Amino acid sequence: MINKLNQLLQTPFETEIIEFKRASLDFDFKKLGRYFSALSNEACLKKCQSAWLIFGVEDATHQIVGTNYRTNPQYLQSLKHEIADRTTNRITFIEIHEINTPQGRVILFEIPAASSGIPTAFDGHYYARDGESLCPLNIDEIERIRTSINDWSKEIISNATLDDLDSEAIQTARNNFQVRNSGIETEINKWDDITFLNKAKVTIKGKITRTAIILLGKAESEHFLSPATAKIRWILKNGLGKDRDFHIETCPLLLAVDKIYTKIRNIKYRYIPIGGKTLSPQEVDTYEPFAIREALNNCIAHQDYRFGTFINVIEMDDQLIFSNRGRFLPESPEKVVLQNAPEEYYRNPFLATAMYNLKMIETRGGGIRQIFEYQRDRFFPMPEYDLTQDRVQVTITGKVLDLNYAQMLAQNPNLSLADIILLDKVQKKKFLSSEEEKYLHTKKLIEGRRPNYHISKEIAQKADQKPEYTKLRGLDIKYYCDLLLEALKQHESLTREEINRLLSSKLPEVLNKKQKIRKIGNLLTKMKEKKLIKKTGWSKSIKWHLFNELSNNNIDTTNESF
Repeated sequence: MINKLNQLLQTPFETEIIEFKRASLDFDFKKLGRYFSALSNEACLKKCQSAWLIFGVEDATHQIVGTNYRTNPQYLQSLKHEIADRTTNRITFIEIHEINTPQGRVILFEIPAASSGIPTAFDGHYYARDGESLCPLNIDEIERIRTSINDWSKEIISNATLDDLDSEAIQTARNNFQVRNSGIETEINKWDDITFLNKAKVTIKGKITRTAIILLGKAESEHFLSPATAKIRWILKNGLGKDRDFHIETCPLLLAVDKIYTKIRNIKYRYIPIGGKTLSPQEVDTYEPFAIREALNNCIAHQDYRFGTFINVIEMDDQLIFSNRGRFLPESPEKVVLQNAPEEYYRNPFLATAMYNLKMIETRGGGIRQIFEYQRDRFFPMPEYDLTQDRVQVTITGKVLDLNYAQMLAQNPNLSLADIILLDKVQKKKFLSSEEEKYLHTKKLIEGRRPNYHISKEIAQKADQKPEYTKLRGLDIKYYCDLLLEALKQHESLTREEINRLLSSKLPEVLNKKQKIRKIGNLLTKMKEKKLIKKTGWSKSIKWHLFNELSNNNIDTTNESF
C-alpha cells in the first residue's frame, strides 16, 4: 500500500477517480458519502475496477500533511457499515487502508466501481466529478452506466453443438414460440431447428450460446457453463422450518419449471366470502399458478449465474419463497409495479429476450404487477421482497393475514395498487414514513398513531380521494414542461426564482422546500438537454428562454413521475 500511495502521489493532478483531502477530525460524513458515490460512478464510466479517496494529503501540492480523522481503528472501519446503510444495494468500500508515514498518517479509501447497470447513489442521489469538482451525475452518464451491462448469457460456447440440446425442450420451445407468434405457424413449421433457434434468438447464426444451454441444453451439457451452474432447488419445510423434502432440476430449465411446479402443493384455500350474502365457503388455489411460474421464470431471467449457486424455491405451510443471486437492477420492486411498464435493464438481456420469445416471461411489462393483482383479488398480502445479501428474494403468502385488511379490499375495489401496497405495510406492522402515514390518515384508511396505527375497522368511505392522492404523489413531467413552456411563451424569459414560484406549488406536498428546488433544477436540466429551453447570462443574472419557436410535440409524454 505504500507503493500504491507513492503511485497516487505522483499523479500530476487530481482526476475523476482520484481525490486528495487534508481531512480534519470533523470531516463531514455526508460529504464523504457524496465523494464515494461520485468516485464509484466515475470508476465505472472510466472502466476502472476502483477509485481512490486519500485523506491526509494536500490536494494542490500532493504533499503528505497527515490527518487525525477517526484515529480509533474500530471507529474508522465502521465507515464500511455506515456507508453501506445509505448507498445503492449497500455497496461500500473495498477496503480502508491506514498508513503511518514519516510525514504523517494517511488513509486510503479504496472505492469499488459502480456495478454494471446500477449507478451508485448516496442518500438517494447520484454524484459525479467534473474535473476536480463534485456535481450531480447527469442523465447521459446515468444512461451510460445503466447500459454498460456485460451480457454473460449472450456468450457463444465454441465447442457446443446442436446435439448438446434436448430434443423435447426444442419441441416445447417451438410450440411456445408459435403461441407467441400466432399467424405464422405454417412458416414456423417449415424451419429446421437451427433456423428456428436463430429466429427465437436462442442461438446466434447457428452457434450455441449460454442461453441455449440454460434453457434447452441436455442435463449432461451443463458442464459447458462451468464454473457457473443452472439448477433449481425445491425445498419443503415444516412449520418449525425444518426440511421435509427436496428436489433439484438442472438443464433444460424450460422443462424444469414445470417439473418444479408439480412439486408445489397448491391445495385449495377455503374462506367465507368477505362482504358477501352467503355463508357458503369459496375455494381458490392457495397460489395463483401464473404467480408461481412468473416468479420462478423471473429468477431464471435475473439469476447471476457466475456465482455458481442454485435458484431456490422454498415451500412453507402457507408461503412460497423464491430467490436468486444478484442485485435487483430496477430502482425498487414497488416502482416496477406502480409504473406498470417493462423493466428498462436486465442482467441477462439475451436470455430475457429468448425467454420472452419462448413464452416464459412477460418482458413487455406487467408480469410482476399481475402477481400483485392476483394477491389483491384474493385479499391476500402483497408479495414481499428482500434485496439484502446480494440476492433477490420474494415471498408469496397464500392466506388472509389480517381480516381488517381483507375487508378494506373487499369494500373498496377501486383502491389503487399504491394504496394497497401501503396498507399491506400496515397489516405486516412495517415502518411507514411520515408522508405515507399522513396519506393513509387523510384517506381514513388507518387509525391510531405511530407505531400503533392499524387498518381502520370502520371501512373507509368510497368517496373519490384522487385529488388528495395527486397532491401527495405529483404529476407527470409533461405537465410541468407544458406549464413552464407556456409561461416562457407569455413572458419571453423567466429567472430561476420566478420559475421556482411558478412550479413549487404544483409539486407533491410531501416534498420540502429544498427538495422542490432540487426537482425543479433536474427538470430544467432535462429540458435544456432536449433543447426545449436555454439560458443566458451569468450567476444571479441568468434568465431562461424558449430554445426556439417550437410546439410541445417533441416533449417526452411518457408517464414518468416527477
